[in-house]
Amino acid sequence: MNRIDRLTAILIHLQTKRVVKAEEMAERFEISLRTVYRDVKALMEAGVPIGSEAGKGYFIVDGFHLPPVMFTQEEASAMLVASKLVERMTDKSIQKTFESALMKIKAVLNDNEKDHLENLQTYIQVYKSFASEKNEFPDNFMTDIQKAIVSKQVVRIDYSSNQGDVTERIIEPIGLFYYSFAWHLIAWCRLRNGYRDFRTDRIMNLKNTGSTFDDRNRYTLKEYLQSLKHSNQDMQEVKLLFDKPVTGYMSYAKHYYGLVSEEDLGDKVRMNFLVGNLRHFCRGVLQQGSTVEIESPEEAKTITQELVEELYAHYVKVGAMY
Repeated sequence: MNRIDRLTAILIHLQTKRVVKAEEMAERFEISLRTVYRDVKALMEAGVPIGSEAGKGYFIVDGFHLPPVMFTQEEASAMLVASKLVERMTDKSIQKTFESALMKIKAVLNDNEKDHLENLQTYIQVYKSFASEKNEFPDNFMTDIQKAIVSKQVVRIDYSSNQGDVTERIIEPIGLFYYSFAWHLIAWCRLRNGYRDFRTDRIMNLKNTGSTFDDRNRYTLKEYLQSLKHSNQDMQEVKLLFDKPVTGYMSYAKHYYGLVSEEDLGDKVRMNFLVGNLRHFCRGVLQQGSTVEIESPEEAKTITQELVEELYAHYVKVGAMY
C-alpha cells in the first residue's frame, strides 16, 4: 500500500471509533509506531482535526466528516461475498438489516461497479451443510440479543432443549459465539445459577425485562471461552489410529469432535481427542468403519463394541420380520 492510500485508510479508520490506539493502526497497516505518528502528523498538517489523549489514542474532533465513501471493485465484491455468508449463516433479523446496508452500498457505486456485482452475484453461492432447526422456531432474535449484550440488559427467553422441553430462563447475556454450524448465546442463567450455552435458533421467545445487570462479576466472552479450555475435569482423552487416506475427509469433522493433537506415523495418523460424552463420540467413530482403531481408553472400546452388538441385534430382529 502506498502512502497516499494508507493516509486515506488511516483517516477512515479514525472515524470508525471514538478513540483509536496507535498500536492498533500499526498492526493493521503493518507499519511501525513511528510511521503511525508521522502519518497522523501529515493528516493534521493537511487540515484534518485530529486530537489525542495520553495513554488512550487518537480521535477525530466532533463535526468532521469525510465526503461519501467510494468503494473499489474489490471492496464491493467482498461485500457481496459477505452477503452470501450472512444469508446462510445468520438469522432473519441480521439478514434483513444487512440487506438494507448492502442496498445503501450499491446505491453509491458507479454503473460499471453495479454491473460487475450484478454479474458476479450469479456465480457465488454458499451451501449450508446443516439445516436450521424446525420451522416453529422464529430464528429472529440476534439483533435484539446484540443490543442486550452491549447495554447489559437482562432478558427473558423461552428455550427449547434438544429433547423438546421448553423452559423460561432469565439470563444475563455476555456474548454470541459461532460453532458447530450454529450461533450460540452465552449467558449467565439465573435459573441454573451458572453460565449456559443457548443455541439462538432454539429460542422460542425473547423479551427485554427492562433491567440491567452489573457485568463486573461476570466473565467476558473471551474469559468464558478460556475457562472451557482449562476445565477438563469432566473430559476424557481418547486416542484413535486412522488409516492415512481417510484423514483428508476429516479436516473439519475432527475439530468438531474435540481434536487436541495429531501425529503422522507414516501410513497411519494418531489423533488425540478430549471428549465430554464418550458414548456420543463412539457413535461418531463407528461412522469411520474399519479405517479407525481405538487405542485408548478401554471404556471407549467397550462402548463401541456394545454399540456394534446393539446394531447387529437390531438388524437381525428387523430381518426376521420379513
